[in-house]
Amino acid sequence: MIKFRSKRFSRSMSKLGYGGKASPPEKECRNISDIKWELRPGGMLVQKRDADQDAGDGVITIRVSTVSHWHDISIQPTSTFGELKMILSLVTSLEPREQRLLFRGKERDDEEHLHMVGVRDKDKVLLLQDPAIKEKKLLALVGGQAMAAPRPTITV
Repeated sequence: MIKFRSKRFSRSMSKLGYGGKASPPEKECRNISDIKWELRPGGMLVQKRDADQDAGDGVITIRVSTVSHWHDISIQPTSTFGELKMILSLVTSLEPREQRLLFRGKERDDEEHLHMVGVRDKDKVLLLQDPAIKEKKLLALVGGQAMAAPRPTITV
């Protein structure tokens, strides 16, 4: 078991100018024995988080940039990139399967969580259209126009 001890000042409080008028900084600080510790599954000993610290992380704002536009999206940090794609499909005309999201230069999978990858408040995510699907759309559009064009009927 690991035991933590607080360090004490080597000078007396009267020499530091605390002659009984104000409380010394040692008493104002949180005692190290008050810190709660937890053992993670990997064997790492870490300071236990307070519920109040997690409450501040309710919603983050992400700037999603396309080639010509940008959108500010508010989302939970524990959401996945797939959920972010669903929100972006409402804002843009791209379906989630047509979208490619890049964060820090890497394309992210739909199952990855934002907070696990390191997305924080006011970070930037790049939205690109999948080039294979874009090419299929163009081919279907060109092929559809050629077939839809009426041919004149020749009667003899």
